This record gives sequence, C-alpha cells and structure tokens, in this order.
Amino acid sequence: MYSRWRTFSRSPRRKRNNEPGRRLRSVDWNSFTLTKFEKKFYRECSSVRDRSRRDIEEFRTKENVTVLGHNVPRPLFKFNEAGFPSYILGVIKKNRWEAPTSIQSQGWPVALSGRDLVGIAQTGSGKTASFLLPALVHAKAQPSLKRGDGPIVLVLVPTRELAQQVEKVAEEFCSCSGFRSASLYGGASRGGQLDQLRRSPEVVIATPGRLLDFLESKDTNLRRCTYLVLDEADRMLDMGFEPSIRKIISQVRPDRQTLMWSATWPREVKALAEDFLYDYIQINIGSTKLSANHNIRQHVEILRESDKFPRLVSLLRSFGSARVLIFAETKRRTDDICNKLRDKDFNASAMHGDKHQRERDRVLDQFRSGRISILVATDVASRGLGRETVSSRKPLVATPYSVEPRKFRNWLLCGPFGRYCKLPAVFGDS
Repeated sequence: MYSRWRTFSRSPRRKRNNEPGRRLRSVDWNSFTLTKFEKKFYRECSSVRDRSRRDIEEFRTKENVTVLGHNVPRPLFKFNEAGFPSYILGVIKKNRWEAPTSIQSQGWPVALSGRDLVGIAQTGSGKTASFLLPALVHAKAQPSLKRGDGPIVLVLVPTRELAQQVEKVAEEFCSCSGFRSASLYGGASRGGQLDQLRRSPEVVIATPGRLLDFLESKDTNLRRCTYLVLDEADRMLDMGFEPSIRKIISQVRPDRQTLMWSATWPREVKALAEDFLYDYIQINIGSTKLSANHNIRQHVEILRESDKFPRLVSLLRSFGSARVLIFAETKRRTDDICNKLRDKDFNASAMHGDKHQRERDRVLDQFRSGRISILVATDVASRGLGRETVSSRKPLVATPYSVEPRKFRNWLLCGPFGRYCKLPAVFGDS
C-alpha cells in the first residue's frame, strides 16, 4: 500500500492508564508516498440530469433540505438513480424500502462523488444507510485486504448500543457484498472482538476508547482506511471523546474521504469539521438546532408519588397489545417498577447499566420481537432502539416515569423513534 512503513515490535500489554491512546504515536504522513485510490463512483443518470431546477427546489423546500458548498450534485428520487450494484439494490428490495429518505436523496450523490460531507439530521432519518451504502461501493473498488491490513471503512460511534445498531445494518449489506464487518466497543469480550479483527474485516464500527485500545496493542491499524465516518459527532464531543477522535484520525491518511454526521451544529462540531474535512458539502435536514418532533403529541400528567403507579397500570391496560417502553431516572427505580408490574401479571423486563451486556442484548431482542411487551429502562435503552424496533404491526408507546424534564430532553424529542411512536404520558412531580 505504501512505499515504506514503520514496523513495531509486539510488546506485552501494559496496565491501562486513564487516557486512552496515550502511547499511540501520531503518523508523519509527509514521510510516506501514498498510493492513489479511487473514490469517485457517481455517474449522474439521465433522469437526474434532466431534472429541472424548479423540481429540485420544490423537493428541498418540501423536505426542509438546505445545502451549503459548491458543485452540489442534484438529489435523486429513486434507488436505481444512485447507480448502486445489483446486490445492494437486492437488499433494498428485500427490505421493502419504498423511496430514499431526504438525507439519502441528497447525501448519496455527494458521498458517491468522493466529496467530504457534513450531514445534520436527527436520528431515524436514514443516515446509517446514507453512509454505509456508499462505503461498500468505495470498499469494493479498493485492492483486497492482506493479512495484517486494517479496515478500509471506519465508522466511529459514541456508544456500544449505536455500534450494535450500525453493525446490524452493516452485516446485511456486507454479506451480499462479500465483505466482513466488525464491531468494537467496551462492555463486551475483547477476545471475541480480536477474533473479528483477525479475519481482516473491510468495515469496522467502533467506539473511540475500544478502538484506541486495539490500536495501542497493534492488533489493528488504519493504514488502509480511506473512508472515515464520524456518526453522532455532537454526542461524541459531549461525552468528552474529542482527544480520542483526534488521536484516531491522526492514524488515517489525510487524503481519505470523511463524512461527519450530527444532530446539531454547535461551534465545537464545526471546528472539528474545519480541522478534518476538506472542501466539504453540508446538508441540513430541518433545523441545525435540536427541536421537538412535531409529529408526536405529548401529554404531561403531574401526580403525587403515591398516584403514579396506579395511573401507570391504568394506562398499560388501556394500551392493549402495544409494546411499551417506560423510562425511569435511576437503576433502582427501574428494577422497582419492573417488579411491581410483574406482580400485576404484566410481561415486563428491566434494562440498565448494571446489567451485563449479554443480558441487555437478550432483553432488547425479546422486546424487539414482541416476546416482552413492556421494557422498563434508563436512557441506555434509547441508544439501542433503532427504526427496526418499531413498526405499524407492533406499535410502540414511550412513557417517561418520574424523571426531571431537563434529564430526559432526548426522550421528549423522541429522536430514536420519530413518527413511529406515541408518547401518551409523562409523569412528573412538578
């Protein structure tokens, strides 16, 4: 891949310190001759090329899409206009996707053109497919990986729940593409994830801390990475990952293609984009500020503590067969509500940070499949619930229980659920 590369002797892993990646040295890319790689794949079809400016403006106005940058490609309205190979279109057809979402319509032409991209869109907008499908097209055009090579595609995410969610989509499309994927995050077996890396996956989805761990131990590298995605960048910065992100990006060749996704556009995220993206196109879906989803009708009930549980039971009986997600502020309260509901013969389970990852995965899978009708959880559950969790056949009801409004901002926004859920009641003390 490169004309020369430093070689390192494998040393035993030392005890971790509090700063991830402390022993990881930045790469002096100026000292390397980088092999050129292909990243421009988009060929505008005639139906897109003949689309009038008026049609494009009507689409952007209707879908609340704004674009910034020069030479922005026209949006596409149908899957076959993207130029995806048949194996990707086959998965799209199998999943019965009706039409590209707004971010996909405008984002796919940009990503497939090899341009750097900033996408400002809420969770549930279809952004995962917006960066994953072009990623597979990109990876397919690169030389095959050899033993010891790192991934071609790297997706950085803030949490293990989001890593699992992205991995689920990646697995389906990777299998049809002849690729392997790996998901790296804390709270799970390092050995199992190391086995994934040893199979030389083309696509890696990772949280910053766990990835730095593998980079420091020389179990993987980013020498072959030419397609980099930062998903939920604003959230990663909120969680204090900026130093880790900068260390990771220092390991990736500077002429890579970079896509950054965020729900908001604060100055910290903008500064990160200015540092690591080149001549990027920015796509905004709706406002760049976090706002409530107006498709959700919210009802707030102020109750005495002694009245909350009887009211909750009454609501649950009125919901019938719908699945219900109940948020509680603390782990102890979560278990307490769950046990009381079981005493009332409700099919309920609890999920929070004290549960082992395997148990949390099992409970979440049971809730998704409908084997559990009520899930009582702290906010950790909202990070693992994707669009596939809810459907018209199995409606979802979300009910925050005894939490302060400032602490469940994301629940009120219904970010993970969008138009797919109802928020019938929020129980508060004041």
